[in-house]
Amino acid sequence: MVDVSSITYGPRRATLLTDDGVRIEAVYEPSTASVTDTAVVVAHGFTGSVDRPAVRRASRVLAERAAVVTFSFRGHGRSGGRSTVGDREVLDLAAAVRWARALGHARVATVGFSMGGSVVLRHAALYGAEREGQVECGEREGAHTDAVAAVSAPARWYYRGTPSMRRVHWLITRRAGRLVGRYGLGTRIHHQDWDPVPLSPVEAVPLIAPTPVLIVHGDRDPYFPVDHPRMLAAAGPAELWLERGMGHAENAAGDELLRRLGDWLTRA
Repeated sequence: MVDVSSITYGPRRATLLTDDGVRIEAVYEPSTASVTDTAVVVAHGFTGSVDRPAVRRASRVLAERAAVVTFSFRGHGRSGGRSTVGDREVLDLAAAVRWARALGHARVATVGFSMGGSVVLRHAALYGAEREGQVECGEREGAHTDAVAAVSAPARWYYRGTPSMRRVHWLITRRAGRLVGRYGLGTRIHHQDWDPVPLSPVEAVPLIAPTPVLIVHGDRDPYFPVDHPRMLAAAGPAELWLERGMGHAENAAGDELLRRLGDWLTRA
């Protein structure tokens, strides 16, 4: 279900309703390219939101190649609900993809950063294949992606091998951490553990074919070392870009990389 709050030409804001009833804020930005039938849906990282500067910059650069939909995951920004850190967020992404198609785009690609990277991979697997016994994903029609790129994504859950990820786990699992998330980072985190544990990114990748998959990762990522993207690519088929000198997620993705991503997403 889509509640469009503005139908004027140019960037427009909307409130999207997910299959489990969560209201998600979203922004549509038309492409500055002369002709394109592609929309790119951008899934931000944990503690991000549609209005964070790095997300807005990514949207502006990608709009040189395609129309762009950005949105805030549940528990982030002005979206409702609480973050499940990559589990139910597939429903948020599905709502955004459906909106892009409702706006007239025949082809929709997805790109996700960090947590958003894990979400786009799981979404592509869950909505691109009919598998019995999957996590409940609601209505599939119009929610599939035509190409998917995951940037700075984890390969497996519960990774604590870096100081950065140990801090993230404290934020998620401790009451004091969740208070810091809410009042310091503007992120409302669900207190319940996953039950069941969702399909991991590395388990999702083999289920995505024949949809094209791109894995992008920096060799200076302080959260996930390069064994994560290599595991994801090896689970493929998937293309792998290891970016020299790059750190983590949308904050570290330069304009040149974003333009290459836009080219890949519109041509894959």
